[in-house]
Amino acid sequence: MRKHLLILFVGSILFSCSSESSNQNADKIKSKEKQTVKSVPNKVTLLPFTPSPSFKDAKIESMDFKDGKFDFKVTGDSYKLGAQTSDAKLKMCANSEKGQHIHLIVNNKPYAAKYTDKFEYQLPDGDHNVLAFLSRSYHESIKSPGAAIIKKVSIKDNSIVKAEDTKEPMLFYSRPKGTYVGKANTEKVMLDFYLANIEDMNKYRVRAEINGEIHQLSQWQPYLIEGLPLGENTIELTLLDDQGAVVKTADTPVKRTFTLKADPVE
Repeated sequence: MRKHLLILFVGSILFSCSSESSNQNADKIKSKEKQTVKSVPNKVTLLPFTPSPSFKDAKIESMDFKDGKFDFKVTGDSYKLGAQTSDAKLKMCANSEKGQHIHLIVNNKPYAAKYTDKFEYQLPDGDHNVLAFLSRSYHESIKSPGAAIIKKVSIKDNSIVKAEDTKEPMLFYSRPKGTYVGKANTEKVMLDFYLANIEDMNKYRVRAEINGEIHQLSQWQPYLIEGLPLGENTIELTLLDDQGAVVKTADTPVKRTFTLKADPVE
């Protein structure tokens, strides 16, 4: 009888130790799994874009839309529509052969690139948020004061019947856009956005969700995205306050899909 009791007692100890050891091993595995998840690096990286010609005197003085035609007054000795930006060959990003241009964005839809100050455009009747800014030939926005104009307009019969300044903080998506082909254009892709009615960037930030990865941007500047895969990619931009809360503003968050392709001759 004593033997049986001793065997049962030893067995219970061994089982208890084994069970405790198993639990400890399970906890260690879970802990390692958590550490592994936390330590996984982002698949893409964002680097500040190299400084570009500033065009400090470039301005859009006025914007009109009548009978289906936009008419902009662009001034400044240093900036010319249709000219190549001087450092275009040094920038490792897509460049327009047509040169410098206006980015026209309506209701945060994909922009239209316009290389003259007068052009035809279709705007349906109703209210629209219209942003136009001067762009370098490689599509980087000029962010100096006066180089953009933003209005909330009312359209009727292909003409502006009412226009007023916007007052609320706003975020507009610009690049990437469309399809990029070849190693030079796909290894580094420029991310550029436009902010309006934000005087102190310390009170705001931009959340860029790139293929599901979250990147917090505290500076209003373009970035080079590295590590994007070939094929379809998606970016969503959201304006946040300094507490991380989403700023409720028109036409945001804004999401875009673009495509990277290999050049078959490379």
